[in-house]
Amino acid sequence: MRGFCLSVLAVLMVHAVHVHGVHTVHPVHPAQAVPAPDPRVAEADSPGPLARIAAAARAQLGVAGFDEGEMEAAGQPLTYWKGGTGPDLLLLHGAGQQAGSWVAVAPGLTDRHTVHVLDLPGHGDSGPTEGDLPFARIVVGLEAYLLSLDLPPEKPAVLVGSSMGAWLATLMAHRHPERVGRIVLVNGGALLNVPAEGLTLTPPDRETARRTMAALRDPSSPPLSDELLDDIVRRSRVGPVGRMMKDLPGLMAHLLEGRLGEVTVPVDLLWGESDGLMPLSYARRMESQLPRVRLTVLERCGHIPPSECPERFLEALHEVLSQDPPVAKTAPAEGSPKGEPSESKGEPPAEEPAVHAVHLVHSAHSGGDSPR
Repeated sequence: MRGFCLSVLAVLMVHAVHVHGVHTVHPVHPAQAVPAPDPRVAEADSPGPLARIAAAARAQLGVAGFDEGEMEAAGQPLTYWKGGTGPDLLLLHGAGQQAGSWVAVAPGLTDRHTVHVLDLPGHGDSGPTEGDLPFARIVVGLEAYLLSLDLPPEKPAVLVGSSMGAWLATLMAHRHPERVGRIVLVNGGALLNVPAEGLTLTPPDRETARRTMAALRDPSSPPLSDELLDDIVRRSRVGPVGRMMKDLPGLMAHLLEGRLGEVTVPVDLLWGESDGLMPLSYARRMESQLPRVRLTVLERCGHIPPSECPERFLEALHEVLSQDPPVAKTAPAEGSPKGEPSESKGEPPAEEPAVHAVHLVHSAHSGGDSPR
């Protein structure tokens, strides 16, 4: 649980840095150290740098030609952005993020796909905007959107999910294989994972937040400013992750531990190699259990490749989608990987549980909760 939350926090933080660093969507400058925030000051004072960056990224989706829309999903408003022509492709963000998280990638997909960029339930402008946020509500809201699409039987949707979005994409493929043609899982999945010691989704101070972010990103990525780190500390307790953490049994109920063999939809794993939250061993574990799977590794990328290395991520995603889907394995995928790709030779079998669920559970029990 802690890992899941940590992943959420990491995602939000990574996105903030890389959207700013690569695309300069908001003038957040890491020049000077900022005094640590007074914990007595209310979180809701004024929009911090993370909120401003998110707003700028969402505005850029409109500039890129995406139209904003809203529908009712499971009794709550669900906001989405849509653009392009071609087969339907859904981009699913991580916990604590919103549609703008995909701003560096989504425009590059519109020449080949009708791209749907969602604010998942409880995130961005999608309801519920306050109170508890059971994971089941997020699942049902996404499910309602997927089922509302007018998909030709011969052209089911492609789902690309990052972090928590990868978990959700796996669930949709498991539940609705007739609506999902293939999925691309980016540093996330529906298995448990035990997080490293010392990482928390609700960092109590700037230095704890700094250590957490360092574990989520490639060492070559620029450090976060003190202003961003302080905003992470301030917001980690009040965002979607904290609201989700109040329903740990619900989170655990949506794991597919021991059941990935039931996912018949083709799966591509597109993995940032430097991710310290959901390491490559987690991807190997999924690779050993999924019937139709292919693993592509992105070097020098961490937990959120769409934000940390968007150009290389987009190139790899195009390459993956241009290929035929992974074929079924000749033998059941049980235990250690059989016939695994050459990249995995010499790598010890993954022993740690998959990241998302465990992260969430562990984080909650440790009192942690942060936006991922």
